[in-house]
Amino acid sequence: MTPPLETVRTSQRRVACDGAQDIPGGAALGHPRVYLEIDEHGYVDCGYCDRRFILIGGPADGVDQSTLPDIAEGGER
Repeated sequence: MTPPLETVRTSQRRVACDGAQDIPGGAALGHPRVYLEIDEHGYVDCGYCDRRFILIGGPADGVDQSTLPDIAEGGER
């Protein structure tokens, strides 16, 4: 399993992703804005861009990300 392309540590369980947060030109170069919910695993992956959001202090914080399966909201666990 390979690590996600980008990880974002957050203190919020509900996050938004548009795929262009750090890209000059903004959302026009990203994907539709989606709202994701971090569950008991402590992380969630965006289904569009594979950006991983990790809950600070959660079970996935500080873990080698390449050892964790992909978990997109509503996906298989």
